[in-house]
Amino acid sequence: MVLFLLGTIIIKVRFWEKKSMCIDVRKTCECGTHTIQFHLRDNIMVPQVILRLFCPICPGDSAFDKETMLSDNNWTVEYDMDIARGMLEKKLQIDPEDVVPEFVFDKGYACWQEMYPGEQKDIKEDREKIIKLLQQDRKEYLQAMQNWNIERIERLKAAGWRKVQQA
Repeated sequence: MVLFLLGTIIIKVRFWEKKSMCIDVRKTCECGTHTIQFHLRDNIMVPQVILRLFCPICPGDSAFDKETMLSDNNWTVEYDMDIARGMLEKKLQIDPEDVVPEFVFDKGYACWQEMYPGEQKDIKEDREKIIKLLQQDRKEYLQAMQNWNIERIERLKAAGWRKVQQA
């Protein structure tokens, strides 16, 4: 494993065999409160495509720019759209005019690793309770897991999280 620190982006690269790799991209918000993990679908993008991240409490030093920024429940991701357009045109022959922040995020080319920032931390306690059922009754565990997941997705949809809207 190789670690790189590039500004506020932490990149962790793991190599499997000689050809495959998985890039772990984490970006710290502008106020420094949160470090969020991003998913780069099929490693089409490079981590530098994510310029800045603003959490709901980050002070904005500039107005929202719909040409480079995406908003998801008061979180804002600013992309380097020149990189995004160049990578998608080069690797997938996608017309650069079609590449906007919503396309980059909604198609998974540079989006939250989870359904929303901090999801794994938020659901840890619920998952631990359900996993305890596995030792007692497998059927009850499977039903509880299914019910919990359905309710969670509905709650996240109602809250308006972008990634869940696509699910």
